[in-house]
Amino acid sequence: MRSEDVLNHFRESEALLEGHFLLSSGLHSDRYLQCARVLMHPDRAAALCRALADQVIGALGKDSVDMVVAPAMGGVVVGYEMARQLGVPGIFTERVDGTFAFRRGFDVPEGARVIMSEDIVTTGKSSRECIEVIRKAGGNVVGATCLIDRSNGTADVGVPLFSLMGMDVPTYEPDNLPSHLAGTTAVKPGSRNLT
Repeated sequence: MRSEDVLNHFRESEALLEGHFLLSSGLHSDRYLQCARVLMHPDRAAALCRALADQVIGALGKDSVDMVVAPAMGGVVVGYEMARQLGVPGIFTERVDGTFAFRRGFDVPEGARVIMSEDIVTTGKSSRECIEVIRKAGGNVVGATCLIDRSNGTADVGVPLFSLMGMDVPTYEPDNLPSHLAGTTAVKPGSRNLT
């Protein structure tokens, strides 16, 4: 799937937003990708995750993944659909007192080859946190996926990161906002509370 095809899914779903946004990293941005708007359409979710699963299979080989783990909240739908496309179980981590953990009876079999799946990677912080939980549970994280890599390849999640496209979306520290954002109110559209 070409980058333009991916962006068209976001545009047609009204998921490429412009304004003043406060990201879960604490940084500010004038663009935001609201993956939930794209993923609410099962046909779009299937097409995007099929293309991503094909990348994983192409790089790691068929039958190279035993399970998919996603961080809640943003990764749940993508993780489910990636698991479906790869034909493996899919589970997710949740924040408990601000830290990712497995709940709901979820666990990772010792040595299981795991793909960690996110919707968007910006700094890679959530991905690294989720990967650490998987490893502590005994999983072997063989790669990570995201629909869009907002870092455009600069985020290091500690394992190979597969994405449908990279984007260079500038982010700004709260005390160093550009003039078009300074003096405007930031909106927090994501699911994660700032701590």
